[in-house]
Amino acid sequence: MPPPDEDAFRLRREVALGHRCPFERALLARCAACSRARPILLAEREAIGCDARAASARCTAYLDRLRVASRFALRADPAVPWTFSREIRAQCGGLIGLHEALDGDERADAGAGPADTDALMQRALQRYRALDEMPWSRIIRAVIRHEPRRRAPR
Repeated sequence: MPPPDEDAFRLRREVALGHRCPFERALLARCAACSRARPILLAEREAIGCDARAASARCTAYLDRLRVASRFALRADPAVPWTFSREIRAQCGGLIGLHEALDGDERADAGAGPADTDALMQRALQRYRALDEMPWSRIIRAVIRHEPRRRAPR
């Protein structure tokens, strides 16, 4: 059980953020960016929220579908919470893969994430019409390829 201070922090964090950013970890890891992201500093920690409910809902739906699609590739047990490393691989790799699928290999920098995640989601839904129609095999290949940054030696 987390200490009471941590519970109070989580409550304050939810109130301060407004709409949750599903790709918060990817944005904090700097493998993607978003025009809707609203960073805040709270208790010497950085958090990122979203300024639009619709954008947050779009990204949440994509991330939920991405987790299901990448479960086998990342060897994730559905009954166990994902580790930080798996979550980063899914978020960063999923955004990079979708970016490459939309823009083509020649236009997307190899391994570079999108400059605007919300615009990427809007274009993807406009082009593919539904989450199930997206090129999941290509997206999952990017999830598998993505390696999180290693910590600097201490």
